[in-house]
Amino acid sequence: MLRELTDKFGASLIVNDYTDIALAVNSDGVHLGQSDLPLKEARKIFGKKKIIGISTHSIDEATAAEAGGADYIGFGPVFHTATKDAGKPKGIAALREIKKIIKIPLIAIGGINAENLVSVIDSGADAVAVSSAIIQGDIADNAILFLDILKK
Repeated sequence: MLRELTDKFGASLIVNDYTDIALAVNSDGVHLGQSDLPLKEARKIFGKKKIIGISTHSIDEATAAEAGGADYIGFGPVFHTATKDAGKPKGIAALREIKKIIKIPLIAIGGINAENLVSVIDSGADAVAVSSAIIQGDIADNAILFLDILKK
């Protein structure tokens, strides 16, 4: 059902963590954490046509992901987040530094909300991943708020 929806709306379907599920549903790719299947092995399974993203928490992890053939990196947590235990916030300065070094897209994650969204984008993030800022309260209103901020 989700694959049908993403096809209908021209959206990419990226499965988090599970390469086997990504294959089973014919997703557009997979997003892997540092303790998931290694990037090199995932690339053997998916080939060049599927998207592979890697969660990173440091400059070393980000440059290793880019050198290893990742299509994008997730970087964070940028700010404190209660969504999951993701470690100490890295902050805007670290986001700026990594963006100076890597050439692949950088998706910022962790504690991003309507109040700090502009600072994250202004720091070089190509996109953001959000959870609690969207699902707490009215999801549609929150999504519209984020879109309105991004349009400015």
